Amino acid sequence: MYQEILNIIHSLRLDTINSNRKEVLEPLISFIRQKVDEDKEINLNFICTHNSRRSHLAQIWAQAAASFFAIPKVHCYSGGTEITALFPKVAETLNDQGFRVFSIADTANPVYVIRYDDNSLPVIGFSKKYDNLYNPVSGFAAIMTCSQADGGCPFIPGADKRIPITFDDPKISDHTSEQEKVYAERSLEIAKEMFYVFSNIKR
Repeated sequence: MYQEILNIIHSLRLDTINSNRKEVLEPLISFIRQKVDEDKEINLNFICTHNSRRSHLAQIWAQAAASFFAIPKVHCYSGGTEITALFPKVAETLNDQGFRVFSIADTANPVYVIRYDDNSLPVIGFSKKYDNLYNPVSGFAAIMTCSQADGGCPFIPGADKRIPITFDDPKISDHTSEQEKVYAERSLEIAKEMFYVFSNIKR
């Protein structure tokens, strides 16, 4: 794993996650534990309305966390209730925090390759609906990362479990002087919670 990312990982204060938030995260921990115990694939689909910000951050940090803790058979995906584009500031933020990010399709809905390690499969980032053929069709956990998608999608076909883990939208800072700070903070908040989840998984 790239050293810049390792530096962030070692700076995360998992002990600052409060008890209410730990309760929110517990269903995801339980889902992963069960799949590990059964020696099954662990498919996680992070879902937000536009699949442009929070769902991608959660997908990428969760995949990095699974790799860091050597939890096998973890495959992280993301999707939305509608298609837009991965917001450029998300790619910039991840790049600033140590990921290697580059575009392989410069279109209205660009496709990014996002690496946390030279020898691991990269995450492919682009906006898509949660039921896109790129994503799993059954046996996955649907993790709702925004309240709008959580309220608008009471049922996700094919999901073994539907888990709301919502985050504030960094979009509120767009086109302001606070944008860089807010996106960095939201990324690190999501990183901390995904690392907390995987730190509770025993192989």
